[in-house]
Amino acid sequence: MKRDSPPAGGLLRTGFLLACLVAPLVLQAATEPAPRATFGLDQEEAFAFSRATIGTIPRDHVLLDRQGREVSLSDYRGKPLLLNFVYTSCFQICPNSTRSLFAAVRAMRDRFGHEQFNVLSIGFNQPEDSPQAMAAFARQQRIDDRNWEFLSPRAEDVATLAADFGFRFAPTPAGFDHTLQVTVLDRDGRIYRQVLGDGFAADSLGEPIKQLVNGALIRDTASLADLLGRVRILCSVYDPITGTYRMDYTLYFEIAGGVTFLIAGLFFAVGEWRNRKRRQAATAGNA
Repeated sequence: MKRDSPPAGGLLRTGFLLACLVAPLVLQAATEPAPRATFGLDQEEAFAFSRATIGTIPRDHVLLDRQGREVSLSDYRGKPLLLNFVYTSCFQICPNSTRSLFAAVRAMRDRFGHEQFNVLSIGFNQPEDSPQAMAAFARQQRIDDRNWEFLSPRAEDVATLAADFGFRFAPTPAGFDHTLQVTVLDRDGRIYRQVLGDGFAADSLGEPIKQLVNGALIRDTASLADLLGRVRILCSVYDPITGTYRMDYTLYFEIAGGVTFLIAGLFFAVGEWRNRKRRQAATAGNA
């Protein structure tokens, strides 16, 4: 039996109705933004998480140095400390930020001295960031600072260690998305400042170091040499043109002016005292 074909007008009406139904869906799909990837970090949230740790003292974690020896974070107390996180298989960001940090550290060493603060780099991608891998990473970046150590935490400690320092990271197809930061700790191991960004300049790191070193003047009974060294640090200012610190003699002139004023005031007071004594003596003699 041959089946009758539908009228041509019915086909046109059906096609028109389908087009009216489908067209809005196609237009919506074309105009809506593509969904965002589920990996990575929210930058503002990560920065807020980092800053929330300021004023806290991280737990005394145990890590391994490049020779595989156990060290504790408390071993680095007594001096200000710069601490950052890296992963050794990173091809660009971590090497670049480490070299930027090294340039800033050298500028501060030249002006503040080599023994005023310590630096730690911690490998958070465990077990890949082993002591051997951290040693190789330090050699590749040509870090030859005797007060800069590269450490490896235990894999089970990475999450709590990172949280203590306000550091966040998330795996991505290309490696890790992570906070770029240097944590500045005071001599007691308390987080004093979080320096955030993709480049670490000597001024952003040097100013908190200056504040911490000079704050020790109030707490310690320092020798004359130590006192002069800290005054030298206090008189150092950052030169953005050269990227280094230079001596600013303004404070010296202010100190000299203050001392001169005190000496002049003392001479004036002594002179007035002598003149008063003479007048009293003269008055007594006339009587």
